[in-house]
Amino acid sequence: MQHGEAIRGMTSEKYLLNELTPELREEFEEHFFGCPDCALEVKAGATFLEHSKIVLATPTQSKAPAAAPARQTGGWQAWLRPAIVVPVMALLLVVIGYQNFVTFSKLERTTAELQAPRILPSATLVSARGDRVPVVAARPNESFLLFVDVPTESRFTSYVCELYSPAGTLEWSIPVSADAAKDTLPLHVPSGQAAPGVYSLAVRGVLPGQNSSVLARYPFELQVQK
Repeated sequence: MQHGEAIRGMTSEKYLLNELTPELREEFEEHFFGCPDCALEVKAGATFLEHSKIVLATPTQSKAPAAAPARQTGGWQAWLRPAIVVPVMALLLVVIGYQNFVTFSKLERTTAELQAPRILPSATLVSARGDRVPVVAARPNESFLLFVDVPTESRFTSYVCELYSPAGTLEWSIPVSADAAKDTLPLHVPSGQAAPGVYSLAVRGVLPGQNSSVLARYPFELQVQK
């Protein structure tokens, strides 16, 4: 198992929660024995869970004097008794604390990845009008770049770039000013659960008070690497 694969799959958290298959568990154990980052995360998570068990196992004692037996009541008022409220609150604190631990761990990894220099997958759609379809090879949930030429015309005040899925549905659109359209546009396509296939980027010219006109369509193929 590679370190990047363990991070993307939140394997350390699933390992602590015993949600891995025997095969993945064995692969991850072989990995974190030689990976200081994953080993530290597993150790911190195990320590947190151990303290959580101690908190939940500690009995709650009341020092208040014994009162006369009260009339038994049912319904929602029964949930307000200390014998029920205190353990429930302790359990909620444990769950919230572990969720925060998982969230902050993932946030730290994401921040480190964003700050690290890297080369993003890309495709040049400038000359994509022929039979050749550019290919973008990206990993799962990895963003990529599209370099696009806008066929500008003086009559348009601005432009719009629209991305269509292989099924022909509109994924998103982004406005482009007339000044920005003078140069090749580096469009950043955010990471997501994008399916592999042939996508289409449409460029529209905008006129005030009128429907936009499609000036060009640039197909490209997205290949998701495993």
